[in-house]
Amino acid sequence: MNTNNKKKFKKITTNALLEMKIQKEKISMLTAYDFTMAKIIDSSGIDIILVGDSASNIMAGHETTLPITLDQMIYHASSVVRAVKRSLVVVDLPFGSYQGNSKRALDSAIRVMKESGAHSVKLEGGTEIIESISRILKAGIPVMGHLGLTPQSIYKFGTYSVRANNSDEAQKLIHDAIKLEECGCFAIVLEKIPAELGKKVAEKVKIPIIGIGAGSGVDGQVLVTHDLIGMNNEFNPRFIRRYLSLYDDISNAVKHYIEDIKNLNFPNNKEQY
Repeated sequence: MNTNNKKKFKKITTNALLEMKIQKEKISMLTAYDFTMAKIIDSSGIDIILVGDSASNIMAGHETTLPITLDQMIYHASSVVRAVKRSLVVVDLPFGSYQGNSKRALDSAIRVMKESGAHSVKLEGGTEIIESISRILKAGIPVMGHLGLTPQSIYKFGTYSVRANNSDEAQKLIHDAIKLEECGCFAIVLEKIPAELGKKVAEKVKIPIIGIGAGSGVDGQVLVTHDLIGMNNEFNPRFIRRYLSLYDDISNAVKHYIEDIKNLNFPNNKEQY
């Protein structure tokens, strides 16, 4: 399709994402956890900013996403929302804030929306959390689903390896995606599944499917920004493409700064009052 004929969106909404899928325009999505990074990403034209519970790893240094709290997620989300003018802001509900109790799920989602000003929430899981998703949706809060590799369930599966790589798991994932669409989710993230399955899911549902390690046949892609710009040099799964090597650049800049101080080269006469 000629990109010149595609509708331009000044503000991304859930409806805009549906239109983008119909127009076959791929959707772009990145994470942000703070004002400065969110402002750069939003002004660059990203469609969706995810305030991910990956902040638990990236910002706090935890091994998993489980420790981050709802209060901490709201803090990060508030910082991001203050920077954003165009992107749709999606916030992860953290582990323990929605599983097994739909009233708690609704309370958590309401807090995120009221206290951060975000536009929607994301929950991990399929049919087992439909009651929570339904209750949130009935309150008028948009929900993005998340299937495939679900990091909040890491201790259940014991590994971050590819999910749904056998027929039974693949059929369950397709079933869950259909149920999430029927329930009213506006989009679904598919994480670390076979590319062929990702394409099949995107073709079976009308809502956008955003992939991370789910192949090119889905409706859009998401990455953790710190991985994309190379600030994290220890995490190297196949699905990451590094567009910068900021870990090395920042490290070299800091070393140069230290050297200049030690050698009495900083500050110079022009850098003093």
